Order: sequence, then structure tokens, then C-alpha cells
Amino acid sequence: MFRMMMKSKIHKATVTEANLQYVGSITIDSALMEATDILPNEKVQVVNNNNGARLETYVIPGERNSGVICLNGAAARLVQVGDQVIIISYAMLTDDEAHQYNPKIIFVNDQNVPTKIVEEEVHGQKS
Repeated sequence: MFRMMMKSKIHKATVTEANLQYVGSITIDSALMEATDILPNEKVQVVNNNNGARLETYVIPGERNSGVICLNGAAARLVQVGDQVIIISYAMLTDDEAHQYNPKIIFVNDQNVPTKIVEEEVHGQKS
């Protein structure tokens, strides 16, 4: 059996740009991508804490340490600059892997600078 599990997330990132004219995707600061093990072109889910919108798109790298979080294309209609979003990546894991994997969670401040990095414990216990 395989399970779709949260691999990592950037918690409460602040949207810095919304570019309706771009072809599509979300631009994320490269340093945040590395910290959460999100690769260019990887599929992510974006949850807008301000309006409840949820969308799926792919990631393109932004300038390192710029704090950029930019929704592009049609996704730009679902956010406003200043909105807080949660960006979640997922992985398909075997049942055994799912019980052992600890997702990486990055908490950021209003400038999208990491303030805390944790690996969530599975079932309340670190493996």
C-alpha cells in the first residue's frame, strides 16, 4: 500500500507578489525551497489563510534570501499581496515509510525569514 503524506511545508508565508500575466506557478525563495526539500517544478498545494482558497501548482525558484513568495498566472487571482499562505509538498510513501517519515516544517516571519525549523514527529514520537 502507498500513502500520500505531507513531505514538508512552509507555514504562514507572506505573499510578496501576485503576477497575473505570468504563465503560471508559484515563485519561492530558493533558500526556503532548499530548507523544505522542494525542487523546481515540484507540485505543491497552497492554502490561503486569509480567504480559504486552496490551489495546486508547481514551483519555480526565486532569488535566494529574497523572501519572495509570488503567485503567478491564474493563481494570482486567489491571493492578495500580504496574504498569509501555507505551502505544502507531498510524497508517495510505502506504508512502512509513512510510519517513519518526519516532514520538515519551516515557520517564517512576515519577511519570510525562517524563525523555526522542525521535523514533525510521527504519531507523537520521534523515530
